[in-house]
Amino acid sequence: MSTINQWQLRAAFAARLSHMYGQEVPAYTTLVDVSREVNEDVLREQGADAERFGSISRVTAERHGAIRVGTPQELQQVARIFGALGMHPVDFYDLREAAASAVPVISTAFRPVDGEELARNPFRVFTSMLTPADPRFFDADLRARLEAFLARRELFPPELLALADHAAAERELPEDEAERFLQLAVQAFELSPEPVDKAWYETLERISAVAADIGGVRSTHINHLTPRVLDIDDLYRRMTDRGIEMIDTIQGPPAWKGPDVLLRQTSFRALAEPRAMRTPDGTVISGALRVRFGEVEARGIALTREGRALYDELLGQIDEHASAKPGEARSDIARALWERHMPGTEQELAADGLAYFTYRPADDRPRDGSKPPADIGELVRQGWLHAEPIVYEDFLPRSAAGIFQSNLSGEGTRNNDQEGTAYNAAWLSAAIERDVLDPYALYAQQQNTSLAQVSEQLGLNPSSL
Repeated sequence: MSTINQWQLRAAFAARLSHMYGQEVPAYTTLVDVSREVNEDVLREQGADAERFGSISRVTAERHGAIRVGTPQELQQVARIFGALGMHPVDFYDLREAAASAVPVISTAFRPVDGEELARNPFRVFTSMLTPADPRFFDADLRARLEAFLARRELFPPELLALADHAAAERELPEDEAERFLQLAVQAFELSPEPVDKAWYETLERISAVAADIGGVRSTHINHLTPRVLDIDDLYRRMTDRGIEMIDTIQGPPAWKGPDVLLRQTSFRALAEPRAMRTPDGTVISGALRVRFGEVEARGIALTREGRALYDELLGQIDEHASAKPGEARSDIARALWERHMPGTEQELAADGLAYFTYRPADDRPRDGSKPPADIGELVRQGWLHAEPIVYEDFLPRSAAGIFQSNLSGEGTRNNDQEGTAYNAAWLSAAIERDVLDPYALYAQQQNTSLAQVSEQLGLNPSSL
């Protein structure tokens, strides 16, 4: 019997999840269709330049999903399922600190980390976990009730977890087991028809709509799926023209004439979906909840720690200017600051050590007898090397929180007089029993591998670059 390897499992899971979500949320299918139209137009207009951040086949197939769970045990089980697909936890995001309103979750993203695996299928899932222990959101009584509720539910059947462990250990599954794994995995993230306890859901919703979506139901579900687009501003206009209500802004860096960096995201607003609700007297009535939406993203160059520090500093300046001049469009403020402080070319980003690139010797450099300089910036400036941008594969906590906030029905409640419960990457690694990887280390490794090859080809000392 033939077998299905991990990347094929990952690609099949992403495709089936996308089909399922399109049936549950038809506006998502519209988003995918418009994204494809935009990508085809950009490719037609720009040719090869349109594929600078990935082939059009990769960009068209690319998705990231988002799910929410309630406990460390549930998160550890999710890690086992995604581990079967060759996806690893990368980075730690604290959305509690990235949002002014009540978003009581911490997060990581499961994704492939090897360059070849990303090229085959770059599916990623932004995964958030509720923080009932944080007294800023939950008092002792509500925390106890919430933790008891979460402890009674089972999100993932034992058969699914056993198949996941087998796939992770063998890096493949026999065809029949692969089919069963995919069926169970997709079912685990479908929207449940089970009636929602109306009073309990509303109790949590007063704290946070995100908390209610996680802890107010007995199952989990895909919260959103995200296609990738090459021109997110054009997509935003086209979706609006089709009568789809979009959130107010595009999160992340502004649109400007310089290089695309990091990640830009937007979404259509969460739709009112019919849900069965159980009232305190046991009657089941028809209700509606707004928790799921369609997000879209445009990816740019991965920034180094220094580049990210500049990005964060500019965000702070944008906030200050916007507060001082409330009548001025935030996008105009951001663009002006970007053009004043952010390097305007990829070459400058590389020379200043602000972004990650892979490097290769330039075949078209004239042979003039000179020796190559022992400085990466000069090697690029003098035409010895070509720098190819490394695509940012991860997420921005403020942008993620901004998307969450834009789709909330209210601000919720948050008591900042209380001290928040501390979480970090080390805590998360222990909770899910696998290392949460540092994205900067992953990008640096990719860059350093190319520099080692360049050093050998040009006869340079690798430690000098």
